[in-house]
Amino acid sequence: MAAVPVPVPPPPLLVSHAAVRAAASVVSHSGRVSLAGDHPPQVAALRRGDWVKLICGASFEDAADVRNLSLVYTLAGVDCIDCAADASVVGAVNEGIDVAASIVPEVQRPWVMISVNDDCRDLHFRKAEFDPEDCPPDCSKPCEKVCPADAISLERSVVGGEHTRSDPLRGKYEGGVITERCYGCGRCLPVCPYDRIRAVSYVRDPTMTAELLKSNDVDAIEIHTIGKGTDMFNALWDSLSGSINNVKLVAVSLPDIGESTVDLMNTMYTIMESHFKGYNLWQLDGRPMSGDIGRGATRETVSFAAHVASMSERPPGFYQLAGGTNAHTIDCLKKAGLFQSISVAGTAASEMASSHQALIGGIAYGGYARKIVGRALRKIPEQFGPVRIEEHPDHLLEALQEAMSLVGTVKGYISSPSKPFIKQVDRQ
Repeated sequence: MAAVPVPVPPPPLLVSHAAVRAAASVVSHSGRVSLAGDHPPQVAALRRGDWVKLICGASFEDAADVRNLSLVYTLAGVDCIDCAADASVVGAVNEGIDVAASIVPEVQRPWVMISVNDDCRDLHFRKAEFDPEDCPPDCSKPCEKVCPADAISLERSVVGGEHTRSDPLRGKYEGGVITERCYGCGRCLPVCPYDRIRAVSYVRDPTMTAELLKSNDVDAIEIHTIGKGTDMFNALWDSLSGSINNVKLVAVSLPDIGESTVDLMNTMYTIMESHFKGYNLWQLDGRPMSGDIGRGATRETVSFAAHVASMSERPPGFYQLAGGTNAHTIDCLKKAGLFQSISVAGTAASEMASSHQALIGGIAYGGYARKIVGRALRKIPEQFGPVRIEEHPDHLLEALQEAMSLVGTVKGYISSPSKPFIKQVDRQ
């Protein structure tokens, strides 16, 4: 009698990830102080000032990377994951969250946010583009070197059956921009010695966005505006008004346009308040897509926050930093007296317990958050098909440690990014 084949069991997630679960337990046992009132945990975080959002990128559409980033940062305790308004990308975020919950069942599920724009001039909604055959064969490829997303790949083409690597004056390049990985930072544009790279801007389709909002996969939406009036914002809001109350939170991301910033915000708030019944958040976008550059990148967003926080006529809602945020942002906020500093909306003694909320509700991390976890992702051996980081527990643990070093300084489960205690988790 032929032997009955034994089915191959699925990867033993809850066995192979003992060290990951041990590290993540620091997050679940961090003992955050609760505030009065019946609020979702994400809103409670905004009120305390320890909300953390992961920005995957409004134009970053590499579903495999988005999935892995979402998995890692869910385990690290983020409150929200912001991604492109694309159904496949939203699916990747939710899949990453689901896998995180399968490894650590008690993990808090973050809100899923999609990003849209009201104006094609917004820098977050563009892609680099060029024809690699136009590149001179002796080009040193500075665009490939400067790209923070590994979104440019140039290889020598084959001529007469042979690669032309040894002779830079023969053949052509092939490859170019990996469109789904490009998130529009623009760093390649000025470094091209032949001025062959151009930026292609676009506006997210409001009809498709409205359909996404009606699904159960999205909890929040962020509208990016460049601050050049409110006509286009109003038009976009009208197109979304029939589906906007399917989400829990609406965020508006805008740059610092000087003394008229708060007036603009108040006008937009007036447009929104008659239709939306949920929570609202203002994203103060200091220096867009620059957090991975260095310490100085965070100064603009902290300065922006200080300016808005000083304005008594600022509109209602929560306030969050973005644009240049990195490991130095907390220190800069503390120096400005804005880290988890409490404002009191009411003055009556009976209102004091319920009206306290932080001036700055939290921080969104984008390029820097992707960079530090990307260090671990790039160590995973090349394989056929997309990388699933949970299938590489050692790399998952390393990525989680990096994420926790960033998120933990806001959440309070570590005191400094340099503290090594996370590294000391017993690798059982």
